[in-house]
Amino acid sequence: MNIVTLLPFIVLIGAMFLMTRSAKKKQQAAAQMRNEMQAGTGVRTIGGMYATVKEVHEDTVLLEVAPGVHAIYAKNAIGAVLADEEYNRILDGADPIHADEPVVPDDASSLTGGTAAEAEKADKIDLGKAAGAPADAAPAADEAKDAKPADEAKDTVKADADTAKDDKKSGGDAK
Repeated sequence: MNIVTLLPFIVLIGAMFLMTRSAKKKQQAAAQMRNEMQAGTGVRTIGGMYATVKEVHEDTVLLEVAPGVHAIYAKNAIGAVLADEEYNRILDGADPIHADEPVVPDDASSLTGGTAAEAEKADKIDLGKAAGAPADAAPAADEAKDAKPADEAKDTVKADADTAKDDKKSGGDAK
């Protein structure tokens, strides 16, 4: 047998080995995370429910889903063990504002820096045409130049569509 004929099979087997190896590592990391679970930590189940661990047994975990409400889950049903800060943030439903992050205001008024006179001046907008109207006409002329090739392109597309219709009506392919 030639090595060239065996090369695709070797590559396929190597790819399968790499995929199963990474999946196995992920499974081992998840199992280790579940085994290191302790009472009092917050968890998220694979169904998306957040709960607090009350007791850890060999294959099961007793979770407190709400105050006074307990449920027994399989260890495999635990999707993630959460850090205390993250778990509390999720339970409280609020993002804490960190001092090092900039605060974005709700309106744009605080974003403009300047005096009250400048703000009053900025409120007045002159919509009349100024003496610089010929300078503004140049971009309009450029747009008109650009419009002609677009019209030509539309005509070309229309002509191609008409040709395709004619070919279809005649029942033959024009090759």
